[in-house]
Parts: sequence; C-alpha cells; structure tokens
Amino acid sequence: MATRGDFLTTQEVSDLLGVEARQVRVLAETGAITRIARGIFDRTSVERYRVERGTGRTRTWAERTAWGAIAMLSNAAPLGLGDVQRSRLRATLREITDPTDLAIRLRDRATVTTWFGHRSVIEHIREELVVPGRQRLGLVEDAAIVDGYLPTDRIANLVRRFRLVEDTTGPITLRDTGMDIEFVKYLAAFNRTLAAVDAATSLDPRERGVGEQTLASRLELFGENDRL
Repeated sequence: MATRGDFLTTQEVSDLLGVEARQVRVLAETGAITRIARGIFDRTSVERYRVERGTGRTRTWAERTAWGAIAMLSNAAPLGLGDVQRSRLRATLREITDPTDLAIRLRDRATVTTWFGHRSVIEHIREELVVPGRQRLGLVEDAAIVDGYLPTDRIANLVRRFRLVEDTTGPITLRDTGMDIEFVKYLAAFNRTLAAVDAATSLDPRERGVGEQTLASRLELFGENDRL
C-alpha cells in the first residue's frame, strides 16, 4: 500500500531538483518523472532523475561516446570512434576527477526503465540480458532483482513475452542500448568498470558509494597510465 512518503508535491519536487514549478510540469509531461495525480509525483522517479541527471549543468555524452569512455576506462579499445574523437575523449577523461560527474556524462549509454513481473520470470529475463553483476563490486546479489542491458530493438518483445508492467519501484531494470550488444558483453566481463557505472546511479546509498569509489579509482588509474 502506498504511503504519503511515496509521493511528492510540486513544491517538494521543485525544492529537491532545484527547478521552478513550471519545469517540474515539463519533466512530468516528457516522462522524465512520473505524475500520479495533479500536483502529486512519484518519489522514486524523482529521486532516480536527481541521481542520474545531477544539477543539470553537466553535459552528457552521446551513446557511442559514452561507451567509448567506458571502454577507455576499462583499458579496452573503443568501438566506432575515429582518431580525433578518441583523442578528444581521452583529453576530457584526464580532466574529470569527480565520479558523480562521470556517471552523469555516461547516462545516455542506455535508456533505463524499471518493470514489475511475476517472480517466476526473473531468471528467464536474466538469461536474456547482459548483467555486469553486483558481486564484481563486492556486493551481495539479490535473486529477486535483475538489472542488465539488451538491444533497443528487443525490449518491446521481451516486455510482451514476460508480461511486464512498467513500475518505478519494480525489481526488473532494463537498460536498452543501440551499441553492439556483444561489445557491451565484452566490457561487462572485462573488469568492474561497467558494473561500477551502473552502481554509481543506484538509489541505494551504499551501492552508489561503492560504484563511485570504484569509478574514482578507474579515473585515477586512467590519468596515471595516460601520462606514461
């Protein structure tokens, strides 16, 4: 049963995000946050927006650039970037020291949606996703939760087959991307970087802290290696 704590008023959203009431309405109309009723918004959708978007002053990278940055931080070769793009991206990464800033820049690597489905389908869905895995970061896996990547052109079919219902608090997180899914799978298995990127925007403070700490280490290591 939903409680008052699950919802926020327009003024509360405005205060939390640091935007005017008019902008709150725009965010709801575009689907960035979820409106429950007139002047009432879903708290989880607002908190997720705040974690993923930050203050709005940080410019996000295009999908392919974001994956190129993840590859570089993983010490892997980027896919689909020219020499000039690689050089510029490398220079930008050298300048970033804040893992929160990095996580926001990487936001558009995939479109993130959360869903509810019968618990019996969780494992079947997990088998169809690229799941970086919490255990890579020393976090305990929850069998009742699944979070992973899939190609954008497959999400509608998966949702239909498993009769999923979009739910901001659902246990199924789908990250659909236009990047070559085999490349995503390679990065997920290569090291902890992709898992850390996902964790850095978690609504769970401990998980987010672990993700940010790992990203901070990857940024430091990248900077040191790139100067050699």
